[in-house]
Amino acid sequence: MKIDEISLPERQDDLQNQLCSQIESSIKDIEKHVAATALPDSLSIHLRRSISQLSSLSPLPNSLKLHIWKLSYRLWNACVDLSNASAVALIKHDEEHAKLRQVSADLLFLASDVQGIPSPAIKSTSFFYKTGLIWHDLRKFELANYCFEKASDLLSKVDITNISEYEEKKLLLDLNIARSRTAWEVSDRNLAIALLSRSRNVLFALAENYKALANQYLMFGKAMLSKNEVYEALKLMNDALELCERGLTVVKRTEETLALKELRSKTLRFLAASHLQRDEFESVLKCVKVLRDGEKDQHPSLSVLAMKAWLGLGRYGEAEKELRGMVVDKGIPEGVWVSAVESYFQVVGAAGAVAVKGVFLGLLGRCHVSADAAVRVVNKVIGNPSGGGEEARLRAKVVSDLVSDDRIQTLLSGEDASKERTAMHALLWNCAAENFRSKDLLTSADIFEKSMLYVPSDIESRNLRAKGFRVLCLCYMGLSQLDRAQEYINEAEKLEPNIASAFLKFKIYLQKNESNGAITQVQALPSCLDFTTEFLSLAAHEAIACRCLPVAVASLSLLLNFYSTGKQMPTTEVVVFRTLVMILSQDPQNDSDILKQMKRAHSRLLEISAENFFGKGESGRRERNWFSVNAWNSGVKTGQQNQYAICAEFFKLASEFYGASIDEEKEGNHVMVCKSLIMTVSAIISDEKQRTNTLLENEVKEAVSLLDRAGKMLMSSSTDYDKLEAIIEPNLLFVYTWCAFDLHSRLDDTGSQQLLLIKRFANSKYCNPKHLLQIGIDAAQGPSSNHEVAIFALSTCLSTFLALPSPDYVSVALMLRKLVSLRSIHGVDTNDDATMEIYTEAYRIMVGLKEGEYPVEEAKWLAMTAWNRAAVPVRMGHMDEAKRWMSMGLELAKKVPGMQTYRSCMDDFIAGFEKKLSGT
Repeated sequence: MKIDEISLPERQDDLQNQLCSQIESSIKDIEKHVAATALPDSLSIHLRRSISQLSSLSPLPNSLKLHIWKLSYRLWNACVDLSNASAVALIKHDEEHAKLRQVSADLLFLASDVQGIPSPAIKSTSFFYKTGLIWHDLRKFELANYCFEKASDLLSKVDITNISEYEEKKLLLDLNIARSRTAWEVSDRNLAIALLSRSRNVLFALAENYKALANQYLMFGKAMLSKNEVYEALKLMNDALELCERGLTVVKRTEETLALKELRSKTLRFLAASHLQRDEFESVLKCVKVLRDGEKDQHPSLSVLAMKAWLGLGRYGEAEKELRGMVVDKGIPEGVWVSAVESYFQVVGAAGAVAVKGVFLGLLGRCHVSADAAVRVVNKVIGNPSGGGEEARLRAKVVSDLVSDDRIQTLLSGEDASKERTAMHALLWNCAAENFRSKDLLTSADIFEKSMLYVPSDIESRNLRAKGFRVLCLCYMGLSQLDRAQEYINEAEKLEPNIASAFLKFKIYLQKNESNGAITQVQALPSCLDFTTEFLSLAAHEAIACRCLPVAVASLSLLLNFYSTGKQMPTTEVVVFRTLVMILSQDPQNDSDILKQMKRAHSRLLEISAENFFGKGESGRRERNWFSVNAWNSGVKTGQQNQYAICAEFFKLASEFYGASIDEEKEGNHVMVCKSLIMTVSAIISDEKQRTNTLLENEVKEAVSLLDRAGKMLMSSSTDYDKLEAIIEPNLLFVYTWCAFDLHSRLDDTGSQQLLLIKRFANSKYCNPKHLLQIGIDAAQGPSSNHEVAIFALSTCLSTFLALPSPDYVSVALMLRKLVSLRSIHGVDTNDDATMEIYTEAYRIMVGLKEGEYPVEEAKWLAMTAWNRAAVPVRMGHMDEAKRWMSMGLELAKKVPGMQTYRSCMDDFIAGFEKKLSGT
C-alpha cells in the first residue's frame, strides 16, 4: 500500500471535522444573535456552503452523523428561540430565518440514517414539514413544495404500519394536507384534491385527523363557492360531510364529538348555501331541517337560509314567518337580520314593505339596534324610486312611517350617530327628489318633511333647514296649496334670506293672482345680497306665463334701470324694451304706457348711440325697423281713435327711430321720416281743433319747424314737384300742403307764401280736386282765412270739376255758393262784374242739364240771391244794374223746377218796373 493511499482517509476525516467545526461556529453565532436585529444573510450562505462540502464527503461515519444530528438540533432550537423572542417583540419571520430552518433540515437530512436514534426519518420529515409551513406562510410556495416533497420522500421509506406514536401518526396527515394547500395555492387543483384523497389512508381512526381533513375539504369547497364553481364546491363539501359522519363513529371523548358536530353543522350550512346558489331550494330546506333537528342552539344563518329558500319557492308567507321569527330570537346578530331584511325586500319588493316595517319596529322593541342598521333598512325599503308608480308610492309610505317613529329618531339623535343621521337625511332627500321628478308631489312633500326630522336645529344646519323649507314650498306650490307653501317659504326666509326665497315668494303671489303683492316682491328682489339681474328677467317670464301682465311690465321696467349701471345683464336692452312694448300692446288701453316706454327707449338711443342700442348689422336694422314700425302703427291707431295728442307723440318718435343710422349709413329711412313728420304736424293741428284751444306761438313755431324739415327732405329728394309721388303718396302731399297752409296762416306776412304754396299744389298733376276744394273751404273760413287763396282754390277746383265727363254738381254748387259768398263778404260792390260772372257761369252750367241734375235748393239759392241783389241798385237809382240782376234772377229761376209762381211774380215785377222806367 502506498503512503498516499494510507493518508487519504485521514485527510477526509480532518476535512469533515473542520467543516463540522465551521458549522458549529456559525451555530454559536446564531445562538448569540439578538432577536431584535435582523439576521445577516452571510450565516445561511456559510452554513449552506459547508453542508454542500460535507455532503460531498460521504459516506459519513456514524459518530459524525451523531455530531451532525446534535448540530442540527442546536441550530433548530436556536431558530425556535429567535422565533419566540420575535413573537414577543411582535416581529414577523423573515426569509433569513426560514433559510436557517432550511439549513437545519438539510443538515439533519445528512444524518437521517444515523444509528442509535429512534425513527430518524420521521424526525427529519418533521423538520422539513415545519420548514415548509414557514415557507408557505411567506408565500414562497416553490420552496415550501420542495420541503414537503422532501418530507414525503422520507416518509415513503417508512412503514406506516409500524408507526405507533400519536404525533407521528398526525404528522403523516398534516404533511399531506400542507402539501395539498401549497398545490392549491399554485393552482394545481388536481394534485391538491389527490393529496386530500391520499390522506384518507392515514387517518388512523383518530377524531382529530377526521376533523382536520374534513376542515380542509370544507376550506377548498368554500374557495370554489366564492368563485361560483358551485358543482365542484358541492362535491368537496359532501366529502367533508362524509368525513365528519365517519369521524363521529370513532370518537371516544365528548370534546371530540362536539368539535366534529360543530364542523358537521358548519359544513351543512355551507352545503345549504351552495344549494341556494344553484336555486335548489328544496335541498336548502332539507339541510336547514337537519340542522334544526340536531342542534339546540340554532345558528343565526339558518333563518336567513330558510327564508331565502321559501322566497325562491315563491312561498312568501313562510318566508315572512322566518323573518318575523328573527324578532323573537335574541341570539341573531344585527348584521344577520339586516341582511335578511334586505334579501326579503329584494325579492318581495313593495309588497313586503309592510312586513319589513313590522319586523324592524319589532326588533327596535326587542333589542338594541344600531343607527347604521336603521339606515341600511331604510335604504333597502326605498330601493330605486326613480320612475314613480304605485310601487314607489307604497315604498315611500312605509319609509315615512319608519322614519317618523320616535324610537328611530331617538336612535339617530345622539352625537355619536351624526354620520348615520346625515346618511338618513341624504337617503330621504334623494327619495323625495326622485318622487318630485316623477311629479308625485304629495309623496315628495311627505318625504321631504320627514327628512327635516334628521336635520339638527343648530346654527350650522340653518342653511340645510332653509333648503328643506324651500323644496317643501315648491312641492305645495305644485299641489296648489299656496297658503301652506307661503308658510314654508316664510320660515326659509327667516333662516336664510336670499334671492331663492324671495323669488319663491314672488311666484306664490303670482299663483294667487295678487298682482300688487307680486309687484312689491319684485321691487324687493334687488335688495337681496345674492341678487342677479337674471331673476328680474325670469320674473317677467313667469308673469307672462301666468298672464299677469302688470307684473311683467313692472319686472322689465325695473330690469331696464340696471343697464346704465354696467352690470352683467341677461339680454340686450333693446330686447327688453321690445318685449315690454309687446306686452303693453296686448291691452288697447295702454297707449300712454307704450308711449312712455318708447320715449324711454328713445332717450337711451340718444344716450348710447343707435348702434349700441339697436345693435350692429342686419340685426340692428331689424330692431330699428321694429321700433319705427310700431311707433308708426301706434300713431295710426291712436289717430283713428281721435287721440291726436298721443298720436302726434308717436309719429314724432317714429320720425326719430326711422332717422337713426346704423353701420355708418348716411341717413335712415328719410321717406318714412318725412311721412312721420307730416303726420306729426297733422295730428297737432287735429288735436288743436279737437280741444278748441288755439296753439301757442311757440307750439306753432315748433310745428312749422317739423314741417320745414319734411319740406327740405322733399325738396332734397326731387327738384320737380311732380316727381314727389315716387317718394310720398299724393294724399300725404295734400296733408303736407294743407298743414303748411294752416300753419303759415297763423304767422304774419305769409299770405303770398300761402297763395304760392296752393298754386304749386294746384299745378301738380297729382292734385286731387277734392283736396283743393277742402283747402278752398278752409281758406274761406276761420280767423285766419285767406280770401285770395280761397278764391283761387275754389275757382281752380271748379274748372277741374267741370272738365270731368260727369261732374259732381253737388260739389259744383257748393263751390259756386262759396265763391259768391267770398265776393260778398270781402266788400265787393254791386257793380262787381266778377260776381255777375259767377252767376252767369252758374246759369251756363245749368243750361242743358236734366231736371234735378243740378241741386234744386242750390239753384233756388242762386236765383233768389241774384234777384235780391237788384234791391241795392234800385235804391241807389242804378236802374240798368238793377234790371241786369233781376234778369239774371229770372233766367236762373226758369232753370229751377218748382219756381213757376216765383217766375210769374218776377215777370210781373219786371213789366211794372219797365213801365215805370218808360213813364219817367
